Amino acid sequence: MRPRKDRTKDAEKQDRDFVTALARGLELLRAFRREGEALGNGELAERTGLSRSTVSRLAYTLNKLEYLSYDPDTARYRLAPPVLSLGFSCLAGIPLRQLAKPFMQELADYTGMPVAMASRDRLSMVYLERCKGTNAVTLAIEVGAHIKLATTAVGRACIAAHDPDERARILALVEEHEGDNWPNVQPGIEAAIADYQQHGYCTSFTEWKRDVNAVAVPFVPKDGSPIIAFNCGGPSQTLTRDWIESDVAHRLVDLVRRVAAVAP
Repeated sequence: MRPRKDRTKDAEKQDRDFVTALARGLELLRAFRREGEALGNGELAERTGLSRSTVSRLAYTLNKLEYLSYDPDTARYRLAPPVLSLGFSCLAGIPLRQLAKPFMQELADYTGMPVAMASRDRLSMVYLERCKGTNAVTLAIEVGAHIKLATTAVGRACIAAHDPDERARILALVEEHEGDNWPNVQPGIEAAIADYQQHGYCTSFTEWKRDVNAVAVPFVPKDGSPIIAFNCGGPSQTLTRDWIESDVAHRLVDLVRRVAAVAP
């Protein structure tokens, strides 16, 4: 994986209407990856590719605006509650969540595995909705969590559903991010794209995590909003490849068809 660089510089050169200060402030908020994570200026600079002096000013400003809280004893920042209001406003603006939930729960009840919907956030997928199954041993991934784009079924489904030009752009970003690991990642993505074109779904068999299998199907909204993918995943010893390919995948394809029929 290659070192993080400041992406705002290139954007500023290409678009004179681009507000670099705003972009850098948002990049700083993106640097917080785990619940309750506390970061100092040095860690924020490393994650964003920004200079420590720039990070210091941005963090100070975000603290004053109450988007970050600051602990003077540790000299570290955490995300503050006002950030959460932005996330909930976003979720409230996705009516597909409520339309799809009954269908998702039906499949979760049938398989005993969690069924989720997610959308791309750069090189990861963020969970927008999740329905729990009855199996006691399942993946504990909640709404708002991020998982990898390149090695998960849901990420591959999202990639596969884009038009060729946009798909090539995304894959170039993945290749840059993966660096020397790209030759290990590329075959799985290419196979998933072929599976989607032939069967309508994508899979990941112990590639994201060594004991997890999953299947996913993309949904392309008619209104031009971002592509969403639905997935079903669980322990590989229970959600076997054979069960996915002979049954679960086809049920997930049908789920997305039913969602498309009621979506605005």
